[in-house]
Formats: sequence, structure tokens, C-alpha cells
Amino acid sequence: MSSPADRLHALLARPGLLLMPGCHDALSAKLIEEAGFPLAFMSGFAVSAARLALPDTGLISYGEMVDQGRNLCASVSIPVIGDGDTGFGNPLNVRRTVQGYARAGFAGIMIEDQVSPKRCGHTRGKAVLPREEARLRLQAAVDARAEGADILIMARTDARATDGLDEAIERCRDFAAIGADITFLEAPESEAEMRRYCAEVPGPKMANLIEFGKTPVLPPAQLEAIGYQIAVYPLTLLNVSIKAMRAALRQLREGQAPEVLDFETLTAAVGFPEYYAGETRYRCER
Repeated sequence: MSSPADRLHALLARPGLLLMPGCHDALSAKLIEEAGFPLAFMSGFAVSAARLALPDTGLISYGEMVDQGRNLCASVSIPVIGDGDTGFGNPLNVRRTVQGYARAGFAGIMIEDQVSPKRCGHTRGKAVLPREEARLRLQAAVDARAEGADILIMARTDARATDGLDEAIERCRDFAAIGADITFLEAPESEAEMRRYCAEVPGPKMANLIEFGKTPVLPPAQLEAIGYQIAVYPLTLLNVSIKAMRAALRQLREGQAPEVLDFETLTAAVGFPEYYAGETRYRCER
């Protein structure tokens, strides 16, 4: 049986754009697979929000993220890329984080060049490491892979917001040369910037599509034509979940009946039919 990393490699070898919704727990990951998507992304923003009700500002720990990921990866058969933030410390911490994410079942891990504590790439107050320190952080991730961690490395830079597009592109080129499997230039602010990144950086590249964020949310066909191989929608499921829950709570408060799934559909979504089939298989006739 192929590993999650092998399955992700195979997807990247195919032509065309991969659409990758973001998930924050096992159920959201399962729904992504059920809907027919080929891979999923565990978003640090979404996990911090769902698990802690806290913002994506470096408050969630390595242990909490890898624990969430272990359950999430076990719930699906599609490959999952996990948000590894800054690697949760110095380069030795980065190596441990990469190894831990691989053991948890992730197909890939994203490591970024922000200083710690990091924050969401589309919010204010970001800062990045000097370029040489960023290279060493990424080198530690690549070394962990070379030493046996069966996982792909996605290298992210947030330098566009702090040092400009030229610096961000140079960092992505550095990361690709070091051995990153995928690069991710966070928060380009126009289609022209997206085109330049794709033209000047080798290897697979990811577009981050956050509704009402800094980057234009372009149609998939246009992203593919520009040169992206993955389009991630990291916050869409969290966003619509909050919107739906607030609407239902408002209706309940006003004495109305929210529009909900019928009970059979709800129980099917969380796995009762499979459980009942297991009960039948292992029933002891007395």
C-alpha cells in the first residue's frame, strides 16, 4: 500500500490544477473526501479557531496541532498537507515537527519563514526571519525528510508583505534549490504578481485563496493557466460553518426552526451505517 506522501507525489505528477479545501477536524476532512476532492489541507488558522477559539497568532502548540492532525489523517484516505507554522522553534524543533507530522499520517507539511509567534498571512503585524535563517529552517525540514520522514515539504514565505515581491521570489527560488517539493509565496496582491511568481520559480506552486483576503480569488482554469499546481481554500469550511451556526442560533433565539439535515442524513454523515454493519458482522448468535 502506498504511503500518504506517495499518493501526494502521484497527484503532483498529473497534469492539471489540484483543488484543496481546508479542514479543521476529522469530520471536515471526511466531508472533503466525500465530496470527491483529491487532497485536503489542515489549516492552522482553522484548527486554532475550532480547537481553542483563538486567533492564528502562534498561540496553538505543536502538541495540539499534531494531535488534531493524527485524528484528522486517520479519518480519510486522501493525502493531507498539514500546517507546520514556523516549525515551533529552532531548526532542531523543525526537524522534530516534520518527523512528528509524518508519523501522524500527513502527506506533506508546510513550513514558513515568519518569526515566532507567527500569524495568519493575510493579517497585519507579520515579520520574517533574515534570509539565511529562513534557509536554515527549510534545510532542517529537508534534512528530516532525507533522514526518513516520509513526507513532502512545502516551503512558504511571507516576505511579500515585509520586504516586497522581489525578496519573496528570491526566497522561493532558494527554497526550491534546497529541496522543497512545493513552494508557496503568501499573499501576492495582484494577478500580475501571481504570474511573475509562477514564471520565475521552478517546481510545483500553491495559490492561497482566502475569501476577502489580499490575493485575488481567481477561477481554477485561470490559476492553472498562470502556472499553479495547487489551489488551497483554507478557510472556506470554517467560514461557512460559523455563518451557518450563527444563523441557526439566531433562529432558535427567535423561536424559529432552523433548516437542518434530517436525522438519517446526519447519522450517516458521522458513520452510523458503517458502525451498524460492523455490529451485524460481529454479532454473536445465542
